[in-house]
Amino acid sequence: MAASVHPAGGLITVATCSLNQHALDFDGNLERILRSIKIAKEKGAKLRIGPELEITAYGCQDHFLEGDTQLHSWQVLVKILECEDAYDMVVDVGMPVVHKNVLYNCRIILYQRKILLIRPKMWLANDGNYRELRWFSPWMKHKQTEDFHLPKMIVDVTGQQTVPIGHAVVSTQDTCIGVELCEELFTPAAPHIEMALDGVEIFTNSSGSHHELRKLRTRIDLIKEATLKAGTLPTSLSGGLYLYANQQGCDGDRLYYDGCAFITLNGRVIAQGSQFSLNDVEVVTATVHLQDIRSHRTWSSRSMQAAGHEGAFQRVRAETRLSSEDAEDLIETQVDHEGEFEYNMPEEEVAYGPACWLWDYLRRSGMGGYFVPLSGGIDSCATATIVYSMCRLVAKAAAEGNESVIKDARRIAGEAADSSYVPIDPREFCGRIFHTCYMGTSNSSDETRNRAKGLAEAIGAYHTDLNMDACVAAIHTLFAFVTGKKPEYKVHGGSNAENLALQNIQARLRMLLAYLFAQLLPWVRGKTGALLVLGSANVDEALRGYYTKYDCSAADINPIGSISKVDLKRFIAWAGKAFELPILDDFLNATPTAELEPITKDYVQSDEIDMGMTYEELSIYGRLRKQSKMGPYGMFNKLAIEWGHRLSPTDIADKVKYFFRMHKMTTLTPSYHAEAYSPEDQRFDHRPFLYNTRWAWQFRAIDAKASAMPDRSKKGEANKGDNVQAA
Repeated sequence: MAASVHPAGGLITVATCSLNQHALDFDGNLERILRSIKIAKEKGAKLRIGPELEITAYGCQDHFLEGDTQLHSWQVLVKILECEDAYDMVVDVGMPVVHKNVLYNCRIILYQRKILLIRPKMWLANDGNYRELRWFSPWMKHKQTEDFHLPKMIVDVTGQQTVPIGHAVVSTQDTCIGVELCEELFTPAAPHIEMALDGVEIFTNSSGSHHELRKLRTRIDLIKEATLKAGTLPTSLSGGLYLYANQQGCDGDRLYYDGCAFITLNGRVIAQGSQFSLNDVEVVTATVHLQDIRSHRTWSSRSMQAAGHEGAFQRVRAETRLSSEDAEDLIETQVDHEGEFEYNMPEEEVAYGPACWLWDYLRRSGMGGYFVPLSGGIDSCATATIVYSMCRLVAKAAAEGNESVIKDARRIAGEAADSSYVPIDPREFCGRIFHTCYMGTSNSSDETRNRAKGLAEAIGAYHTDLNMDACVAAIHTLFAFVTGKKPEYKVHGGSNAENLALQNIQARLRMLLAYLFAQLLPWVRGKTGALLVLGSANVDEALRGYYTKYDCSAADINPIGSISKVDLKRFIAWAGKAFELPILDDFLNATPTAELEPITKDYVQSDEIDMGMTYEELSIYGRLRKQSKMGPYGMFNKLAIEWGHRLSPTDIADKVKYFFRMHKMTTLTPSYHAEAYSPEDQRFDHRPFLYNTRWAWQFRAIDAKASAMPDRSKKGEANKGDNVQAA
């Protein structure tokens, strides 16, 4: 039966939330849920939704399979049902639910200390970073519900023995609400289409969507499209009010969930939250007129489709009116931040996403700060600058009176007993919790040493400088004593094996020293605890395998491990101005070098020469391999078209074959996920690491194709010569 509605509709206030939930933190998760309900109530909301699986947090992984997780979820739900602020409001919360021995990812719709509906997720995310099918099963009974028998602890509060579970909608006296859960929005036949044709006016979407560079616009456009049918005519509108809630923060793993709770009305963003924030709770509200939806649904073709639509949704009744029609309440539509959604540039995403992730990781780890080996190159520079960005965010939040941030900052900085300490100066706070060290050898240059020192001074880090030649020499002496052989660098006549071994000694010794200093520097400074070591290998180096296993790229976590060199350079250029750090210009203009070989008048080591490919080429290989799902032959065919005007088919074939022979993806430090072609092998990119590196069949196919193709690059050179001659 359809909802009984007033023909003119009324005003309704709705609320959607971003919550910084943490896996299995039931106390903290409950506190944040209750706080969001209280804020929504204070703003006059009659409907409140939160992020996906907010009671447990989204990232519990195999803990979802444990009976304890399900038990504690019901215990938390009891507290929410008993909450006074939730009494006169439709509250939508998320948790895992077992029904007939099958585990589902569910939304629980509450009203007046009753459960109206348990809505299981129908289409599960199972690509890239997501493994929902490992833990949950999809609800496969379209537009059907069953009786769910409630546990006794819930019966004691609600008085209900059973409630409906399944694919249904909630009908009030004045409108109708339908749930669309995260991945369901991205499916070709998204549930909101049928719900809209069946009279649903308000759609909710509770998500666990992670941050990835340049991803947000796609998410926003899909949600706007949900209530704005594709087309150019202003009449081609399906109409509706759409509430989007999202997890925020580091949920205990490599992902950062970037919030961005927002509300759209008839395809237009009318209220939005922040993308990167240190606030644990953010509530976005809007007050809209239901008639705005209904007037947009008068399009004739839409009405004909709705009239002929078969298979109505089961409607679960809530005997209440969510809207108001009192004359004194008929005010202008109220929103939090009206206007087109505000997007961060990729440079800003690099600055703030990993910084928020680092703050969550640091405050939840119980450690006393971070340590970074500063090499004087752009990668460790970017890592240090992101830590400084974190300190800026902490100082800004503290200055705004964020008590949670202030409390965490006092504890991390060793000032827990000092109630007067407030970290409002980012450089001062950076000096307390961030430690850097330049680990030089005879192969290091004054330029890199000075750049490292200058950057540390500019951001306020506690900096040390050492020369580790004595450590390196001790290893050389030990090897010569045991074997009777003395290895030499290539520039001194040594073989490739000797040259590589001598480089790796330095790199691995830096890792040992990094952990030594990270454990003891707080003690040196009269503090307790230890530091987390940050890695600084970018995604392109990880993809190529251009690093020494267990060297200074081996760390506790890595904020730039899924960010390309190209994006890091753009970030540094932006941060130099935005953070007023002119020292960063020196890093941009420096040649990338590992400084592991002796510098002579004829030779300076270069990263791109050592790798045999440029960083820009690596980014292209990575996207084709992962996002476009191409093997060697497919990649060659693609690049033969795109690069054929400047390279011969055999040159392109050689480049592709070299990449596939050389790339490796093991022993990667857990890294902030920021790029869709990351080779992170523990979760995101599952491929074997023991390859037959000859790739014989594939490479023969490439060679055959390349030999049969015309060389367009020579034609381009001839035309260029003609143009020069004509000039």
